[in-house]
Amino acid sequence: MLAGSAAFAQSDAVPFAIAPDDPVMERLDGLALLPWMKNDPFTTDKAALNVHGFAETDTPRYSDDAYRSRIAALDARTPFSLTYRPVVKNYIELYAVRKREQTERMLGLAEQYFPIFEEALDRHDMPMELKYLAVVESALFPGAKSRAAAVGLWQFMQPTGKMYGLHVDSYTDERCDVYESTDAACRYLKDLHAIFGDWELALAAYNCGPGNVNKAIRRAGGAKDYWAVYEHLPRETRGYVPAFIAVNYIFNHAADHNLYPVAPNYCAYELDTVKVCYSVEFKLLSAVLDMKEEDLQLLNPVHKRGIIADPMQPVTLYLPNDKVGDYIANEQALTYAFKPAAQPSAIPVQEQLVQAKKWHTVRRGETLGGIAQKHRVSVSQLRDWNNLHGNTIRPGQRLAVHTASKVEPTAEAKPAPAEKTTAPAKDAEYIYHVVQQGDTLWDIARRYPGATVDEIKRLNDGLNSQGLHPGKRIKVAVQQG
Repeated sequence: MLAGSAAFAQSDAVPFAIAPDDPVMERLDGLALLPWMKNDPFTTDKAALNVHGFAETDTPRYSDDAYRSRIAALDARTPFSLTYRPVVKNYIELYAVRKREQTERMLGLAEQYFPIFEEALDRHDMPMELKYLAVVESALFPGAKSRAAAVGLWQFMQPTGKMYGLHVDSYTDERCDVYESTDAACRYLKDLHAIFGDWELALAAYNCGPGNVNKAIRRAGGAKDYWAVYEHLPRETRGYVPAFIAVNYIFNHAADHNLYPVAPNYCAYELDTVKVCYSVEFKLLSAVLDMKEEDLQLLNPVHKRGIIADPMQPVTLYLPNDKVGDYIANEQALTYAFKPAAQPSAIPVQEQLVQAKKWHTVRRGETLGGIAQKHRVSVSQLRDWNNLHGNTIRPGQRLAVHTASKVEPTAEAKPAPAEKTTAPAKDAEYIYHVVQQGDTLWDIARRYPGATVDEIKRLNDGLNSQGLHPGKRIKVAVQQG
């Protein structure tokens, strides 16, 4: 919801007039949230949460027997083996004494992330207590990055993330996507549990890798028990399961330690998603939606540089519920607003351009975004030309594509035909072609005037069609008139 009618006026940051959300739909959105707001038990009211009547400065500590009894009660309700040991006590005091402010922030952030974790864990039929692992890994910060270059809520290293389908490039890091990374973490943990048959060893392997855990088991004489192999694990991993047990304890006994959640920026039900099929900058989105660019980045750390860069298929954008209507109202204008740096023209300047229509037959696995990329048009244009109202297409469907077609100049202005040669002429211009899904060398050569398959191979160290991967940049010599 944009603040006031003045917000809808065109500004220097927005190259179009900002449209307001439909007031009727705004009202319906508010009504849809009422059941969540009325029934959500979450509160940050310290007066209500302070059941022991602690003073604000009190930092309670308890005996070993009290900790042991409380952890045993938690252990009875979980497939994990939650045991109390001195090293576990050290981590309880870390969260409850030395890092109290951070713990209270994490208690609040749990309202944003735990519902997403719980839904994924339920879908994979895994223990709900695994949600606490993200607290140990990242302190519930989706943009977290370790010294070892592990990234995201679940701290995936790049090779492991790639193995579980998390894409990383110069603009995008899906290890920071809350939903994608959570699903990948569930699949990885499930695989580790299948290997070791023990949740504590699976957690250790998540931290240091299954190879290191196997070595520890060998050195412990084949014992498949976390505490039996404890001394043989890497130093960092020795504290991993104790920290996990301590977090389980703290999140269930926060009030016993005079700890109360700090209100997060958003609870889970206050956020929604939209699909974006075009390039757009967060700077423009923040102006259109009247929200801080930093808040957009915090909700969408997957887009590392604040740009959704020319997606091959629709990507997810996370927004507050009250901004989704404003986004939809301005979606069409946003589609055409982002102007990337112009590529060198592959068409001689003296040729006249007209619009021509051709047909694309959809193949299995193709997406509307991929087809748009292949033909150098936008997804919105494809929708307009084919009366599509969404992104659903089916194999065998024929899509109209309007492309620029050249008209030969008149005889007086027409230059002499270029002589075919294996080396580019002096007036050839080099450009870089970004490979699209399904491209072949023959397709690329046909697209550029004067280009040949042999010449493309020569310019790119003997490249062949098998070496063409979507996103790869290859050099092409284009004959100028």
